[in-house]
Formats: sequence, C-alpha cells, structure tokens
Amino acid sequence: MADTPRPYWKGQLRLSLVSIGVTLYAATQSASRLQLHQIHKPSGKRIRYEKVAPGVGPVESEDIVKGFQLDNDAYVVLEPGELEEIKLESRHAIDLVQFVDYCEVDPRYFDRPYYLAPQSDESLEGFAVVRDALHQAKKMGLGQMAMRGREYLVAIKPCGRGLLLETLRYAEEVRASDTVFEDIEDPEFDEELTDLALELIERKSAPFDAEAFKDRYGDALRELIERKRGAKAVVEVEEGEERRQGAQVIDLMEALKRSVKGGGTSASRAGRKQTTKSRKRSTGGRAKKTTRKAS
Repeated sequence: MADTPRPYWKGQLRLSLVSIGVTLYAATQSASRLQLHQIHKPSGKRIRYEKVAPGVGPVESEDIVKGFQLDNDAYVVLEPGELEEIKLESRHAIDLVQFVDYCEVDPRYFDRPYYLAPQSDESLEGFAVVRDALHQAKKMGLGQMAMRGREYLVAIKPCGRGLLLETLRYAEEVRASDTVFEDIEDPEFDEELTDLALELIERKSAPFDAEAFKDRYGDALRELIERKRGAKAVVEVEEGEERRQGAQVIDLMEALKRSVKGGGTSASRAGRKQTTKSRKRSTGGRAKKTTRKAS
C-alpha cells in the first residue's frame, strides 16, 4: 500500500447546516519531474543568484519591498505592513454555495487539483452522503476558501471513493479567446473532407488511459543521467497548521432536513454577519491579527 501523502489543509466542508471534517491532499507531484541546476563548469560550483539593485549591488532582504509596475519607470510601492492588513485570515471551512453540471464550467478556469478525504470516522457518514448525492445528481459544488492570505474559488466533485477539489481561476485571469481567434477566417472546403476527418476520429476513439502516454524526453533524460553516473561523470558541488475542530456536531439527518426546509439560509446569513463584524473589529480596532498557517 502506498504511503499517504502529507495533508495540505484540514477543515470543514459545509453544506448549509451540515459540517463535515475533511483533509486536503495534493493530487499531483512535481517531484517526479527531473530538475536540472546550473553548474560553473571550470570550478564545479553551483550557480547562485543574488538580489541586486542597479548601481547599488547586493541588497539585504529586509530592505526589499514589493511594488506594482504602472509603466516602464513607475511603480506603486507596497509596504509589508500594508499587504499584511489586507490578507484574509485562513478559514478552516469550505462553504458549498452553488451546484452546476460537470460540463458547465469552461476547462480554461480549472487550475490545480487536490483530493478531499474524510478527516475521521465521525466524518465518514456525512462525507459519503455528499459524495453520493453529487454523483447521482452529476453536479459539482462551487465555493470559496481562504488560505495563506488569499481567497480561492473551488469546485468539488466525486472522484472514486473520495472527492476531487479543483481551484478555479477568477474571470479576470482568463484571457478572452477573441484576442487570438478573431482574425481566423472560415475557408470554403469540400464537405467530404469533414467526413474523412470524422471517420479518422471514430477509428482512433478510445477510453482515456494516462498510462498509454509516456514522457519520452523525461525517460531519455533519466537514461542519460544514469549512464553518466555509471561512467563516474559526477562532480562534487559545494553548497556554500493549526488544527481547528468543528464547533458543534449535530445529527446528519436532522441537519439535512432543516437545510432543505430553509433552515440553512438564516444560519448562513448569521455566519456572514458574524464574519463581517469580526473583520470590522480587527480592522477598526487595530487588534493584532493571527495568521494561521495551513497544514
């Protein structure tokens, strides 16, 4: 059995009055891709990059601030304290606020996939109910989660015995296709060409199997590295979240019934009001903020 990956985040998946403890895991692994570093060949030392300012030279990290570029020479300088003030406090909850068909979300909006699993045996029943309901309805749930200072739009749908959470890009992050496609003209061609193309597509149609596709460059690179390691062509390089539990556990059937009758609407509004009041107190009163790191 493969080792369970390290949890990325822990919290609550909320559907109206129903709260389910869940754990988030990364669904991809970048470690499988080979990473090459730059080496100074004459000395065999690793190339490092220094932070420098033109006319000044190397600078200290504490003297560096962030800025937004307005044009070639003008920047709006943002102090660390100013950026800290607008950060969102990490919330250990994902509220499902809308449901859509699988095909309703444009693939361009999907960003990064994660796995959602029940956090404990107590969460298993509610988790399975939501998963199976989504599967039968052929729907995915949309919601938002605040993590590491920013807010993410997410989509959740069934995936085997668990759930798949995918972060989505916001509308302003997706470039309109017209900027690229508007100059493409439709030429006149024989309809028989389309029929031939359809026949080829039909012949090559098959269920998707990721194992059938191999990274030929990656395989060749690994082979080259192993061959050179076997030939002793190796140089020595000098190398100069806090967990939050659910507030109150309530009966799953009762919570679902109350949610269907409309009991979740007022609760959701109350939650939003409470969140707004908390934010006003934290900003208006200048109280210290507590930054919660994700697990």
